[in-house]
Amino acid sequence: MPKPLIVLGIETSCDETAVAVVADGVPRIRANLIRSQLAEHTPYGGVVPEIAARAHLDHIEPLIERALAEAEIEAEQLDGVAAASGPGLIGGLIVGSMAAKGLAWAAGKPFIAVNHLEAHALTARLSDDVPFPYLLLLVSGGHTQLLLCAGVGRYRQLGTTRDDAAGEAFDKTAKLLGLGYPGGPAIERAAEGRDPHRYDLPRPLKGRSGCDFSFSGLKTAVRQIIAAAPALGPEDIADLAAAVELAICETILDRTTNAVDWFSRHHPEGTTLVAAGGVAANAFLRSRLSALARSSGLDFVAPPPALCTDNGAMIAWAGLERLRLGLVDGFDAPVRPRWPLDLAASPATERVGAR
Repeated sequence: MPKPLIVLGIETSCDETAVAVVADGVPRIRANLIRSQLAEHTPYGGVVPEIAARAHLDHIEPLIERALAEAEIEAEQLDGVAAASGPGLIGGLIVGSMAAKGLAWAAGKPFIAVNHLEAHALTARLSDDVPFPYLLLLVSGGHTQLLLCAGVGRYRQLGTTRDDAAGEAFDKTAKLLGLGYPGGPAIERAAEGRDPHRYDLPRPLKGRSGCDFSFSGLKTAVRQIIAAAPALGPEDIADLAAAVELAICETILDRTTNAVDWFSRHHPEGTTLVAAGGVAANAFLRSRLSALARSSGLDFVAPPPALCTDNGAMIAWAGLERLRLGLVDGFDAPVRPRWPLDLAASPATERVGAR
Protein backbone atom coordinates (compact mmCIF):
# COMPACT_ATOMS: atom_id res chain seq x y z
CA MET A 1 0.00 0.00 0.00
CA PRO A 2 1.34 3.47 -0.85
CA LYS A 3 2.24 5.76 2.03
CA PRO A 4 -0.65 8.14 2.82
CA LEU A 5 -0.14 11.81 2.02
CA ILE A 6 -0.04 14.00 5.11
CA VAL A 7 -0.63 17.77 4.96
CA LEU A 8 -0.69 20.47 7.61
CA GLY A 9 -3.25 23.21 7.04
CA ILE A 10 -3.54 26.72 8.48
CA GLU A 11 -6.75 28.77 8.55
CA THR A 12 -6.61 32.48 9.48
CA SER A 13 -8.99 34.09 6.98
CA CYS A 14 -11.27 35.67 9.61
CA ASP A 15 -11.50 35.25 13.39
CA GLU A 16 -10.50 31.62 13.93
CA THR A 17 -6.84 30.67 14.30
CA ALA A 18 -6.82 27.02 13.26
CA VAL A 19 -4.20 24.42 12.47
CA ALA A 20 -4.78 20.80 11.48
CA VAL A 21 -2.94 17.76 10.21
CA VAL A 22 -4.87 15.59 7.74
CA ALA A 23 -3.98 12.41 5.84
CA ASP A 24 -5.64 10.42 3.09
CA GLY A 25 -5.23 7.28 5.18
CA VAL A 26 -7.02 6.22 8.37
CA PRO A 27 -7.63 8.22 10.47
CA ARG A 28 -7.88 11.17 8.14
CA ILE A 29 -7.86 13.92 10.76
CA ARG A 30 -4.73 13.51 12.90
CA ALA A 31 -5.07 16.88 14.67
CA ASN A 32 -7.57 19.72 14.39
CA LEU A 33 -7.00 22.69 16.71
CA ILE A 34 -8.99 25.93 16.77
CA ARG A 35 -8.38 29.00 18.86
CA SER A 36 -11.54 31.12 18.85
CA GLN A 37 -11.37 34.91 19.04
CA LEU A 38 -14.93 35.26 20.29
CA ALA A 39 -13.90 37.02 23.49
CA GLU A 40 -11.88 39.62 21.59
CA HIS A 41 -14.65 40.54 19.13
CA THR A 42 -17.88 40.13 21.12
CA PRO A 43 -17.65 43.62 22.70
CA TYR A 44 -17.73 45.12 19.20
CA GLY A 45 -20.60 42.99 17.87
CA GLY A 46 -18.48 41.73 14.97
CA VAL A 47 -14.97 41.02 13.76
CA VAL A 48 -12.40 43.83 14.01
CA PRO A 49 -9.73 43.10 11.35
CA GLU A 50 -6.78 44.60 13.24
CA ILE A 51 -7.62 42.72 16.44
CA ALA A 52 -8.05 39.51 14.44
CA ALA A 53 -4.64 39.82 12.74
CA ARG A 54 -2.85 40.48 16.04
CA ALA A 55 -4.54 37.51 17.71
CA HIS A 56 -3.53 35.24 14.80
CA LEU A 57 0.06 36.41 15.19
CA ASP A 58 0.02 35.68 18.91
CA HIS A 59 -1.35 32.14 18.63
CA ILE A 60 -0.29 30.64 15.30
CA GLU A 61 3.15 29.32 16.32
CA PRO A 62 2.08 27.43 19.47
CA LEU A 63 -0.90 25.97 17.58
CA ILE A 64 1.42 24.61 14.86
CA GLU A 65 3.64 23.03 17.52
CA ARG A 66 0.64 21.48 19.30
CA ALA A 67 -0.87 20.14 16.06
CA LEU A 68 2.37 18.41 15.07
CA ALA A 69 2.69 16.95 18.56
CA GLU A 70 -0.92 15.73 18.61
CA ALA A 71 -0.47 14.15 15.16
CA GLU A 72 2.78 12.56 16.41
CA ILE A 73 4.70 13.78 13.40
CA GLU A 74 7.70 15.98 12.68
CA ALA A 75 7.50 18.78 10.13
CA GLU A 76 9.97 16.89 7.94
CA GLN A 77 7.51 13.98 7.69
CA LEU A 78 4.79 16.15 6.15
CA ASP A 79 4.16 15.93 2.41
CA GLY A 80 2.99 19.52 2.15
CA VAL A 81 1.91 22.64 4.03
CA ALA A 82 -1.28 24.49 3.06
CA ALA A 83 -2.72 27.83 4.10
CA ALA A 84 -5.92 29.72 3.40
CA SER A 85 -4.66 32.43 1.04
CA GLY A 86 -8.01 34.06 0.34
CA PRO A 87 -10.67 35.28 0.31
CA GLY A 88 -10.75 36.93 3.71
CA LEU A 89 -9.26 39.66 5.86
CA ILE A 90 -5.86 40.53 4.44
CA GLY A 91 -4.06 40.84 7.78
CA GLY A 92 -5.08 37.38 8.89
CA LEU A 93 -4.35 35.87 5.48
CA ILE A 94 -0.82 37.29 5.59
CA VAL A 95 -0.16 35.83 9.05
CA GLY A 96 -1.32 32.33 8.13
CA SER A 97 0.25 32.29 4.67
CA MET A 98 3.64 33.48 5.89
CA ALA A 99 3.64 30.96 8.75
CA ALA A 100 2.86 28.14 6.30
CA LYS A 101 5.48 29.28 3.80
CA GLY A 102 8.10 29.50 6.55
CA LEU A 103 7.29 26.00 7.78
CA ALA A 104 7.28 24.57 4.23
CA TRP A 105 10.60 26.22 3.41
CA ALA A 106 12.29 25.06 6.61
CA ALA A 107 11.04 21.47 6.15
CA GLY A 108 11.74 21.40 2.41
CA LYS A 109 8.10 20.67 1.57
CA PRO A 110 5.67 22.02 -1.08
CA PHE A 111 3.44 24.97 -0.22
CA ILE A 112 -0.20 24.97 -1.32
CA ALA A 113 -2.19 28.23 -1.42
CA VAL A 114 -5.80 27.21 -0.69
CA ASN A 115 -8.93 29.09 -1.63
CA HIS A 116 -10.97 29.21 1.58
CA LEU A 117 -14.16 28.66 -0.45
CA GLU A 118 -12.70 25.60 -2.16
CA ALA A 119 -11.84 24.23 1.28
CA HIS A 120 -15.50 24.49 2.27
CA ALA A 121 -16.48 22.99 -1.08
CA LEU A 122 -14.28 19.92 -0.61
CA THR A 123 -15.04 19.25 3.07
CA ALA A 124 -17.81 16.79 2.15
CA ARG A 125 -15.14 14.68 0.45
CA LEU A 126 -13.15 14.66 3.69
CA SER A 127 -16.14 13.68 5.82
CA ASP A 128 -18.21 11.55 3.40
CA ASP A 129 -16.18 10.75 0.24
CA VAL A 130 -18.76 12.53 -1.95
CA PRO A 131 -18.02 11.86 -5.64
CA PHE A 132 -17.92 14.56 -8.32
CA PRO A 133 -20.07 16.12 -9.67
CA TYR A 134 -22.19 17.44 -6.84
CA LEU A 135 -24.32 20.50 -6.15
CA LEU A 136 -23.02 22.72 -3.36
CA LEU A 137 -24.82 25.26 -1.19
CA LEU A 138 -22.01 27.29 0.35
CA VAL A 139 -23.57 29.38 3.08
CA SER A 140 -21.49 31.28 5.63
CA GLY A 141 -20.91 34.66 7.23
CA GLY A 142 -19.35 36.15 4.13
CA HIS A 143 -20.66 34.01 1.29
CA THR A 144 -23.93 32.54 0.07
CA GLN A 145 -23.52 30.70 -3.23
CA LEU A 146 -24.83 27.76 -5.20
CA LEU A 147 -22.12 25.98 -7.17
CA LEU A 148 -21.63 23.01 -9.44
CA CYS A 149 -18.56 21.14 -8.16
CA ALA A 150 -17.22 19.19 -11.15
CA GLY A 151 -13.74 18.47 -9.78
CA VAL A 152 -10.87 19.99 -7.82
CA GLY A 153 -10.48 23.51 -9.21
CA ARG A 154 -13.55 23.09 -11.45
CA TYR A 155 -16.53 25.09 -10.21
CA ARG A 156 -19.48 26.82 -11.86
CA GLN A 157 -21.38 29.46 -9.94
CA LEU A 158 -25.13 29.11 -10.36
CA GLY A 159 -26.05 31.95 -8.03
CA THR A 160 -24.73 34.21 -5.30
CA THR A 161 -26.00 36.92 -2.99
CA ARG A 162 -26.78 40.37 -4.37
CA ASP A 163 -26.11 42.03 -1.02
CA ASP A 164 -25.70 40.43 2.42
CA ALA A 165 -24.73 36.81 2.92
CA ALA A 166 -27.01 34.62 5.03
CA GLY A 167 -24.53 34.65 7.90
CA GLU A 168 -24.45 38.44 7.79
CA ALA A 169 -28.24 38.47 7.96
CA PHE A 170 -28.13 36.30 11.08
CA ASP A 171 -25.43 38.49 12.67
CA LYS A 172 -27.11 41.80 11.88
CA THR A 173 -30.60 40.77 12.96
CA ALA A 174 -29.21 39.19 16.14
CA LYS A 175 -27.50 42.48 16.93
CA LEU A 176 -30.76 44.36 16.38
CA LEU A 177 -32.48 41.95 18.78
CA GLY A 178 -29.74 42.24 21.39
CA LEU A 179 -28.92 38.53 21.16
CA GLY A 180 -25.17 38.90 20.82
CA TYR A 181 -22.49 37.61 18.49
CA PRO A 182 -22.17 35.34 16.56
CA GLY A 183 -25.73 35.76 15.40
CA GLY A 184 -26.50 32.39 13.84
CA PRO A 185 -26.16 30.26 16.97
CA ALA A 186 -27.74 33.02 19.09
CA ILE A 187 -30.86 33.18 16.91
CA GLU A 188 -31.05 29.38 16.68
CA ARG A 189 -31.04 29.12 20.50
CA ALA A 190 -33.58 31.91 20.96
CA ALA A 191 -35.88 30.47 18.26
CA GLU A 192 -36.16 26.99 19.71
CA GLY A 193 -39.79 26.16 20.49
CA ARG A 194 -41.05 29.62 19.56
CA ASP A 195 -43.71 30.80 17.04
CA PRO A 196 -42.03 31.64 13.70
CA HIS A 197 -45.31 32.81 12.14
CA ARG A 198 -46.13 35.58 14.60
CA TYR A 199 -44.13 38.14 12.62
CA ASP A 200 -44.41 38.48 8.84
CA LEU A 201 -40.97 38.83 7.27
CA PRO A 202 -40.06 38.95 3.56
CA ARG A 203 -38.52 36.10 1.56
CA PRO A 204 -36.46 38.07 -0.99
CA LEU A 205 -36.53 36.73 -4.59
CA LYS A 206 -38.76 33.81 -3.54
CA GLY A 207 -40.57 32.32 -6.53
CA ARG A 208 -38.33 34.00 -9.10
CA SER A 209 -36.17 32.15 -11.59
CA GLY A 210 -32.45 31.78 -11.09
CA CYS A 211 -30.36 30.99 -8.05
CA ASP A 212 -29.39 34.39 -6.64
CA PHE A 213 -30.02 35.42 -3.02
CA SER A 214 -30.83 38.68 -1.26
CA PHE A 215 -31.04 39.25 2.49
CA SER A 216 -30.70 43.00 3.08
CA GLY A 217 -34.47 43.55 2.96
CA LEU A 218 -34.94 41.07 5.78
CA LYS A 219 -32.66 43.09 8.05
CA THR A 220 -34.61 46.26 7.20
CA ALA A 221 -37.93 44.57 7.98
CA VAL A 222 -36.67 43.48 11.41
CA ARG A 223 -35.48 47.01 12.16
CA GLN A 224 -38.90 48.40 11.20
CA ILE A 225 -40.72 45.93 13.46
CA ILE A 226 -38.48 46.88 16.38
CA ALA A 227 -38.95 50.61 15.71
CA ALA A 228 -42.73 50.27 15.52
CA ALA A 229 -43.07 48.28 18.75
CA PRO A 230 -43.36 50.20 22.03
CA ALA A 231 -41.08 47.63 23.66
CA LEU A 232 -40.15 44.04 22.92
CA GLY A 233 -40.14 41.60 25.83
CA PRO A 234 -38.16 38.35 25.94
CA GLU A 235 -41.01 36.34 24.36
CA ASP A 236 -41.41 38.90 21.57
CA ILE A 237 -37.68 38.75 20.83
CA ALA A 238 -37.71 34.95 20.81
CA ASP A 239 -40.68 34.83 18.39
CA LEU A 240 -38.99 37.39 16.14
CA ALA A 241 -35.80 35.32 16.21
CA ALA A 242 -37.83 32.29 15.13
CA ALA A 243 -39.35 34.34 12.30
CA VAL A 244 -35.87 35.42 11.18
CA GLU A 245 -34.59 31.84 11.18
CA LEU A 246 -37.61 30.64 9.19
CA ALA A 247 -37.37 33.49 6.65
CA ILE A 248 -33.65 32.93 6.02
CA CYS A 249 -34.04 29.16 5.75
CA GLU A 250 -37.09 29.35 3.45
CA THR A 251 -35.27 31.84 1.21
CA ILE A 252 -32.27 29.51 0.99
CA LEU A 253 -34.53 26.55 0.32
CA ASP A 254 -36.40 28.34 -2.48
CA ARG A 255 -33.22 29.31 -4.33
CA THR A 256 -31.68 25.89 -3.76
CA THR A 257 -34.78 24.25 -5.26
CA ASN A 258 -34.06 26.06 -8.52
CA ALA A 259 -30.46 24.88 -8.42
CA VAL A 260 -31.50 21.28 -7.73
CA ASP A 261 -33.80 21.40 -10.75
CA TRP A 262 -30.95 22.70 -12.95
CA PHE A 263 -28.49 20.14 -11.55
CA SER A 264 -30.86 17.19 -12.08
CA ARG A 265 -31.49 18.19 -15.69
CA HIS A 266 -27.90 19.00 -16.67
CA HIS A 267 -25.99 16.49 -14.53
CA PRO A 268 -28.15 13.39 -14.09
CA GLU A 269 -25.01 11.46 -13.13
CA GLY A 270 -24.70 13.61 -10.01
CA THR A 271 -26.13 12.10 -6.84
CA THR A 272 -25.59 14.58 -4.02
CA LEU A 273 -26.65 17.95 -2.63
CA VAL A 274 -23.99 19.25 -0.24
CA ALA A 275 -24.30 22.08 2.28
CA ALA A 276 -21.14 23.62 3.71
CA GLY A 277 -20.09 26.75 5.60
CA GLY A 278 -20.94 28.00 9.06
CA VAL A 279 -24.67 28.52 8.45
CA ALA A 280 -24.90 24.88 7.29
CA ALA A 281 -24.50 23.94 10.96
CA ASN A 282 -28.07 25.21 11.57
CA ALA A 283 -30.17 22.14 12.44
CA PHE A 284 -33.44 23.51 11.01
CA LEU A 285 -31.80 24.36 7.68
CA ARG A 286 -30.20 20.92 7.50
CA SER A 287 -33.55 19.19 8.02
CA ARG A 288 -35.24 21.21 5.28
CA LEU A 289 -32.39 20.69 2.81
CA SER A 290 -32.37 16.97 3.56
CA ALA A 291 -36.09 16.79 2.75
CA LEU A 292 -35.55 18.74 -0.48
CA ALA A 293 -32.77 16.39 -1.58
CA ARG A 294 -34.80 13.30 -0.74
CA SER A 295 -37.81 14.55 -2.72
CA SER A 296 -35.52 15.17 -5.70
CA GLY A 297 -33.87 11.75 -5.61
CA LEU A 298 -30.55 13.09 -4.28
CA ASP A 299 -28.46 12.23 -1.26
CA PHE A 300 -27.88 15.06 1.20
CA VAL A 301 -24.53 15.58 2.89
CA ALA A 302 -23.55 18.25 5.40
CA PRO A 303 -20.26 17.77 7.22
CA PRO A 304 -20.33 17.61 11.03
CA PRO A 305 -20.96 21.09 12.48
CA ALA A 306 -17.34 21.37 13.65
CA LEU A 307 -16.22 21.01 10.02
CA CYS A 308 -18.81 23.50 8.72
CA THR A 309 -17.42 26.45 10.62
CA ASP A 310 -13.90 27.64 9.73
CA ASN A 311 -11.27 25.05 10.66
CA GLY A 312 -7.81 23.90 9.72
CA ALA A 313 -8.85 20.40 8.65
CA MET A 314 -10.72 21.71 5.61
CA ILE A 315 -7.65 23.73 4.55
CA ALA A 316 -5.36 20.74 5.00
CA TRP A 317 -7.74 18.49 3.05
CA ALA A 318 -8.08 20.94 0.17
CA GLY A 319 -4.30 21.21 0.14
CA LEU A 320 -4.04 17.42 0.06
CA GLU A 321 -6.50 17.13 -2.84
CA ARG A 322 -4.52 19.73 -4.79
CA LEU A 323 -1.18 18.11 -3.89
CA ARG A 324 -2.42 14.78 -5.31
CA LEU A 325 -2.86 16.55 -8.66
CA GLY A 326 0.48 18.33 -8.49
CA LEU A 327 -1.19 21.70 -7.92
CA VAL A 328 1.40 23.35 -5.69
CA ASP A 329 2.46 26.99 -5.39
CA GLY A 330 5.65 28.97 -5.10
CA PHE A 331 6.64 30.94 -2.04
CA ASP A 332 5.75 34.09 -3.97
CA ALA A 333 2.05 33.08 -4.10
CA PRO A 334 0.01 36.15 -3.07
CA VAL A 335 -2.83 36.39 -0.60
CA ARG A 336 -6.13 37.41 -2.19
CA PRO A 337 -8.77 39.22 -0.15
CA ARG A 338 -11.15 38.49 -3.05
CA TRP A 339 -10.83 35.11 -4.76
CA PRO A 340 -13.96 33.72 -6.45
CA LEU A 341 -14.16 30.01 -7.20
CA ASP A 342 -15.69 30.64 -10.62
CA LEU A 343 -13.54 33.34 -12.21
CA ALA A 344 -15.98 33.68 -15.12
CA ALA A 345 -18.98 34.44 -12.91
CA SER A 346 -20.33 37.93 -12.41
CA PRO A 347 -20.80 39.12 -8.80
CA ALA A 348 -24.50 38.26 -8.89
CA THR A 349 -26.24 36.37 -11.62
CA GLU A 350 -29.67 35.17 -12.57
CA ARG A 351 -28.48 33.60 -15.81
CA VAL A 352 -28.59 29.98 -14.68
CA GLY A 353 -31.01 27.97 -12.59
CA ALA A 354 -34.63 27.34 -13.47
CA ARG A 355 -34.32 28.03 -17.18
